[in-house]
Amino acid sequence: MQRQHNIMDLRRAALRALPRPIFDYLDGGAEDEIVLRRATGAYDDIELLPQALVDLSASNHETQIFGRTIPFPLMLAPTGLTRLFHKDAEVAVAEAADKAGLPYCLSTLGTTTMEEFARLTTAPRLFQIYIFKDRGLTEEFISRAQEGGYDGLVLTVDTLVAGKRERDLVNGLSLPPRLNARTFLQFAAKPRWSLPALFGRKFDFVNVAHRVATMSDKQVPLHVYVAGQFDNSVTWKDVEWLAARWKGPLAVKGILRAEDARQASECGADTVMISNHGGRQLETAVAPIDQIASVADAVGGKVKIICDGGIRRGSHIVKALALGADACSIGRPYLYGLAGGGAQGVSRALDIMREEYERTMALLGAATPRDLKPSMLKRIGPRALSGS
Repeated sequence: MQRQHNIMDLRRAALRALPRPIFDYLDGGAEDEIVLRRATGAYDDIELLPQALVDLSASNHETQIFGRTIPFPLMLAPTGLTRLFHKDAEVAVAEAADKAGLPYCLSTLGTTTMEEFARLTTAPRLFQIYIFKDRGLTEEFISRAQEGGYDGLVLTVDTLVAGKRERDLVNGLSLPPRLNARTFLQFAAKPRWSLPALFGRKFDFVNVAHRVATMSDKQVPLHVYVAGQFDNSVTWKDVEWLAARWKGPLAVKGILRAEDARQASECGADTVMISNHGGRQLETAVAPIDQIASVADAVGGKVKIICDGGIRRGSHIVKALALGADACSIGRPYLYGLAGGGAQGVSRALDIMREEYERTMALLGAATPRDLKPSMLKRIGPRALSGS
């Protein structure tokens, strides 16, 4: 893993380790993948303006989110079906997150139970939740999170229907993964993945399997599963309902509009995650980095802001914070590491991010996240830094 010097090196390691249909599920986005490319490319449109001769002897990169102090402004986003990418799944990710002292959010559609996950880490633990048609299931998750000592809930609001992920359609990806004439050679070429994945512990949504009969011996396309479980009648009133029952730190993930961020605050959330779901949902949705400034202006410091999307470099974290974010969130970068090297690979991804972040801060002349400000940035091209 030490030969992997950046996140794209880890991506190549993941490509070598995974059968092509599984890699495409990890790596792909919606439709033409314009939003996927734009989410990262938008960072390239922002240049840095460093300050000279700044005393950095007392540098401190700690920040606070979800009521906990963390060593630098990064968290690990919720990702479903983690066992698709490595047999150790969320257990390996939690090990690396605990070592780094960073928050890790377990997905509702994860492959490790909430109770086991709570025992894996002393670092901030979060649970990603949906407001299902079956409100009883959502209430059960709230109770289990309270009993497990979770530090916060993350409500995802941008998956009312599944995005059209054409790589998965072309590959015929099913849940659980099955051999067929089209994929046999691709799976056979990666026996280190295929043997434990196809013949080991069953792929299962262990946190919902007892309530929602989604897993069976027949093939279940991913988009059919998602479409059958999510409630398109959810409104801001339901966010108020969730906040009242949880009574702890609550983030709303999937916010791209300033007025929605303000509404989330008014409904009881103390954190908003500016996110386009990793480019996997609404094609040509705006890049999260471009919306930070307008969201920050709208909420006026009343809620924490986490930028989720397109981050591949430590310098991207710095740019997001300078625009008004309090922290950033990554998904694919740590999953690339997981696929390529298990817990060690995840740790390498986090180390790369931290090293790049701290180096950028030093070269920019910023001793703490509080020192970052929009005047340290210069936008290339006609768009203003306001995010308009």
